[in-house]
Amino acid sequence: MNSMFKKFLVLAMCIIVTGLFVGCGGKSSNDGLIQDENTLNGESKGETKPYTVALVMKTLTNPFFVKMEEGARKAEEELGINLIVKTGAKETSIEQQIGIVEELIEQKVDAIVIAPGSSTELVQVLKKAQDVGIKIVNIDNRLDIELSKKVGLVNVPFISVKNNEGAYLSAKYISDMITTPTKTAIIEGIRDADNANQRKIGAEKAFGENKNINIVASETANWKIDEARTVAASVFKKNSDIKAVFCANDMMALGVIECLKENDIKDVLVAGFDNLDDARKAIKEGTLSVTIDQQADIQGYTGVMKVIDLIEGREVPNETFVPVKVITKKDLQ
Repeated sequence: MNSMFKKFLVLAMCIIVTGLFVGCGGKSSNDGLIQDENTLNGESKGETKPYTVALVMKTLTNPFFVKMEEGARKAEEELGINLIVKTGAKETSIEQQIGIVEELIEQKVDAIVIAPGSSTELVQVLKKAQDVGIKIVNIDNRLDIELSKKVGLVNVPFISVKNNEGAYLSAKYISDMITTPTKTAIIEGIRDADNANQRKIGAEKAFGENKNINIVASETANWKIDEARTVAASVFKKNSDIKAVFCANDMMALGVIECLKENDIKDVLVAGFDNLDDARKAIKEGTLSVTIDQQADIQGYTGVMKVIDLIEGREVPNETFVPVKVITKKDLQ
């Protein structure tokens, strides 16, 4: 009898313990079910929404900015962010760029990576964006440093090439070919843009080092191919014996080359800046002597990478310079 009682007691205890275990297990199972439902709804603990970054460029009519977007898209893919690309209709569409930034402020994007059409006119609206917590990275064309300080637009990293150095190397390439007294001209970009001014300075330095060179004209064509063709026609009408021209970008260089062809003007050395596909073709054909690769894709890629560093609180250098490459016919063989 005692033996049977002991067996019964052991059995009863097992049932009680099992019930307690199942009860605990059931609680864990229910918690797990709730957690799975939250995960399916995208609400699991620790999950964050991807950042929304806007890349604001001057235009997509210039292939240089197409390459810039390609680099930014690569960063987007690597980082898993949401990249919005906005541009003006033309490189001179400054008011349109300002409007784009205003829209991005309303959309509450996390960051803006901008290649401004003007070094001064975008400063105020970018300060407005920064004031509401939007991180800013400046690429390609530098925002005016003194004006930025004056309005309080600070801690904006700058990523570009050394434009004066690139222009110097481009102009020097054709300058070194000149051994007799020669008239030259410079076709400038937008005069309110820092990169345009830096390229003019670099070209003037290179030409100035050759005592045979006399710069007889320096005119803006606002980065545009059609305007450069018109400006070149006017310049050559006044100085038909110009034998070398530095252009602050390839689009304008291609416009100058069109002018030379239309007016049957030969033996003129033309230098460009940007390494566009059409410029490379012109170099192979012998109508363009040199261009500069400022690696637009790397600028776009680096800009997006650095702005994410800003968002996540990592230190970012005030300046990052992408190396330039001199491109001549020997580089394309």
